[in-house]
Amino acid sequence: MPNMLLSLVNVIVTLWVSWTYGQETTCDPPAIANGVYAPLRTKYRLEDVITYSCDNGLYHSSHGNTTKCTEEGWAPPPRCSLNPCEFPDIKHGVLYAEVLYRSHFPAPLEKWFYYSCDENYLPPTKDYWGHITCTPEGWTPKEPCVRKCVVNNLEHGHSASNGKTYLQGETVEPLCNPGYSHGSPQSMLTCTENGWSSSLSCLKHCDMPLFENATAIITGKAFRPNDTLDYQCLYGYETRDGRTSGTMVCGEDGWSHLPSCFKSAEKCGPPPAVGNGDITSVPLAAYPPGSRVEYQCQAYYELQGPKYVTCSNAKWSEPPKCLDPCVISEEILNENNIQFKTKGDKTHYVKRGDIIQFSCKPGHSAVTSEQSFKAVCGEGTVQFPRCE
Repeated sequence: MPNMLLSLVNVIVTLWVSWTYGQETTCDPPAIANGVYAPLRTKYRLEDVITYSCDNGLYHSSHGNTTKCTEEGWAPPPRCSLNPCEFPDIKHGVLYAEVLYRSHFPAPLEKWFYYSCDENYLPPTKDYWGHITCTPEGWTPKEPCVRKCVVNNLEHGHSASNGKTYLQGETVEPLCNPGYSHGSPQSMLTCTENGWSSSLSCLKHCDMPLFENATAIITGKAFRPNDTLDYQCLYGYETRDGRTSGTMVCGEDGWSHLPSCFKSAEKCGPPPAVGNGDITSVPLAAYPPGSRVEYQCQAYYELQGPKYVTCSNAKWSEPPKCLDPCVISEEILNENNIQFKTKGDKTHYVKRGDIIQFSCKPGHSAVTSEQSFKAVCGEGTVQFPRCE
């Protein structure tokens, strides 16, 4: 009974392996006349690679001596022949004509193919037309069409080779103006099959700023517009909003702000209140040492004292005062039988130090001196003249 069970398992495994291979793309062993290959297998799976060599005097494919199992079979097709070259395939170009050429007599005739390259590509000679020749090592040149890269006018920079054409593999060093750099971490840019290895342009950058009472999280690189830089305040220091860290943004005009970290114990609270006056900026919850705010008074009130106050050692300097104006009511005018000298003057508020001119109302005469009718506004008070 156990032997029968074991035989049944073997049959199932064999059927499963056979079904699995039937579902996958496989390749039969390649038939390479006059050549040998490795590794040897009865079946090859998709992507399996073999390496082959040819008998003496014969050449393998000019695409190389390896081939891969693909859904279409072995690629590139392996072969061993007397001709080291297959029909040429010009990448980034087209064949133009086939000619026979003899470099000298009695040298044998050689087969040349003339070709031209696509836009932005050139033969290695930089001529419009190129030709390839079959050699024992295959077609030469191996890359008939190579990329060309041009150094154009460099905005925010310059190059000693402006307008020069470079071929694939050649390098150039763009020179950017102060505050600008190109996008590559290397100073030299290389012309590749797809163009310059990095953008040939000079972009605005922000250098690493000098930190006071803070350290940068990342160092040692140039920052592009919209790049951010995180910083950490030193121990015992904080930012304006009471945090111990912050973020700066690199913009077209430089950093959005510089780190502002100050000792927590030396900060000031909101500026002191002033009657009939206020600061000209938006008040903050905390101010670092050295902060300065400006005061202004309401209309007709006069500012007396310092216009600015400064935060130092957690205290604000002495704030200014806003002195009251002189208020002249109709009641006061009627009590003294006087009026404003100028008929259209209806001002009832006068700033300190201003002169107000009065006259008697019609039918009344002055009982105070002539000089009293030119009154000066003191600190909220006026000496009024009188008429009867």
